Amino acid sequence: MKQFKPYIPADRVMPELTPTSVILGIILAVVFGGANAYLGLRVGMTVSASIPAAVLSMGIVRMIMRRDSILENNMVQTIGSAGESLAAGAIFTLPALFMWADENPDIKPPSFLMIAFVAICGGLIGVLFMIPLRTALIVEEHGTLPFPEGTACAEVLLAGETGGHKSTQVFSGLGISAVYKFIADGLHLFPSEITWTIPAYKGSGFGMDVLPALVGVGYICGAKVASYLLSGAVLGWFVIMPLLVLVGGDNILFPASVPIRELSVDQLWGNYVRYIGAGAVAAGGIFSLLKSFPLIASTFAKALKGFGHTDGNSRTSKDIPLPYAIGGILIVAFGLSAFPDIPINPVTSILIIIFGFFFATVSARMVGVVGSSNNPVSGMAIATLLFATILLKQAGITGYRGMTSAICIGTVICIIAAMAGDTSQDLKTGYIVGATPYLQQIGELIGSIASGLAIGGVLYLLNAAWGYGSTELPAPQATLMKMVVEGVMNGNLPWGLVIVGICIAVVVEILGIPVLPFAIGLYLPIYLTVPIMIGGLIRLFVEKRRLTDEGSRETVRNNGILFSSGMIAGEGLVGILLAVLAVFGVSDRINLGLMGFHLGKWGGCLFFLALLFSMIYMIHKTKDKQSSNNTL
Repeated sequence: MKQFKPYIPADRVMPELTPTSVILGIILAVVFGGANAYLGLRVGMTVSASIPAAVLSMGIVRMIMRRDSILENNMVQTIGSAGESLAAGAIFTLPALFMWADENPDIKPPSFLMIAFVAICGGLIGVLFMIPLRTALIVEEHGTLPFPEGTACAEVLLAGETGGHKSTQVFSGLGISAVYKFIADGLHLFPSEITWTIPAYKGSGFGMDVLPALVGVGYICGAKVASYLLSGAVLGWFVIMPLLVLVGGDNILFPASVPIRELSVDQLWGNYVRYIGAGAVAAGGIFSLLKSFPLIASTFAKALKGFGHTDGNSRTSKDIPLPYAIGGILIVAFGLSAFPDIPINPVTSILIIIFGFFFATVSARMVGVVGSSNNPVSGMAIATLLFATILLKQAGITGYRGMTSAICIGTVICIIAAMAGDTSQDLKTGYIVGATPYLQQIGELIGSIASGLAIGGVLYLLNAAWGYGSTELPAPQATLMKMVVEGVMNGNLPWGLVIVGICIAVVVEILGIPVLPFAIGLYLPIYLTVPIMIGGLIRLFVEKRRLTDEGSRETVRNNGILFSSGMIAGEGLVGILLAVLAVFGVSDRINLGLMGFHLGKWGGCLFFLALLFSMIYMIHKTKDKQSSNNTL
């Protein structure tokens, strides 16, 4: 394969890890971490911050401060995006400790230092695990793993650097997406999630999030990967769920507490299919690790040969030395067992290292396919909690101490997976623009520490304001984790559902279908996979329509990626803004739905169609302009 050449050559040195990039990156990490913590506790999902951080960096560093370094902008987004990833890992698990404290007055809530230390340790280990994996996943598989958000972030940075047509495409997508997102989720003129049930086929349902970022992710991934995701969703929502209703009828099957026939499609998915999907994701992760092991082993072997040597590698190929990375992982992991308030011992520290390496590898590969926003970190946390709680129970560590220990282990693993995914996306961006890997890795470590200190305060403030499990902060992921741990400890976990998911993954692997995208589609609600599929179909349509030569297809492909990058950035920026407005109590004041102005689901469909047509138009419009210019 032809050697890839980054935008900034390896022999060119530019400002990168500077005081400006560090300070601005830390500020963005804290802001994005806090806003996404609230967003995730409210709706169970977070917004990727890499592209919003890159856009803000360009606006502040390049346009306001008049500093001209794409690598400095890249460093800001590298540090800034760490806040969202660390927050995602923390909020999916740690609120369970607060909920147990609320249920039992004899139990004290976790301390600020405990939360901060657990979060920082998970973040540091997640970054350090990606150091020996960078060559295998970013360099060796360049052109194979798309890393949609990492590629999109690079396109945003390059558009800001080169200006002209590229910049127009990105910021056109950004502007359209931002206005659309604000109308949908800010003004609430129409619902951003549109759903239908099928009365004649009970238990089935259909719907989609009519939002621009998911369409953009689908365009970047392409129709083939998107079809695997949708296939998993179709199996869950049109086969498994109707079958449950048909067979279950009036029976009550744990974890639901009402007859199966009375459950809505969302409740069927949340109570049953989600466990099946978690089993499939865990099995798919094992298959992925086994397939990747030869490449990972060779990467480690190459790195081990370089112990203590600086063999003249180019700037763009230098990582933090592997001995430092391994030593750092061991120190941080066993440091957890020395912290008095954390019920982790040296044996469970070894467990964290083993599970951490496994899920860091799986997460990094997974985001290479579907992007960080759709990385099922909570599914990995469920798998970890299942095994960790079983082992703790077998060792006689039960009751609240055993459950707390399981949650702490799950938190660290969850953050490791989230940070490894974010780091791999950022390293992909750096690989494209020509950043220095070891400086990016240092930036990720800085972002982890800053975000870890901030998340402790954020979790305490949100708990004091509303309390976890309340209407304002339902904390859906943490509630599920709490139920999993209690289920294992009390012996009533639906293992049958988990095993069904594992068996489905085995069948899919035997058929030769990529199991991870399929399993992710089974785990995620169909509302997310449908718009991703639509984005993939749009790419297929615009590349095939009246384009006979590869040059034209490449032009349209790049135009679409640029516009899709802008769409992802626009929704991400407004998503963060709306989360901040919600924290300050401003969101209800601009809610048109509360004032009686609401277009309903069909209004949402019309707006979504307008968004799709604008996307197709902008991609072809730029292509036509370039064709006209070429004929002059």
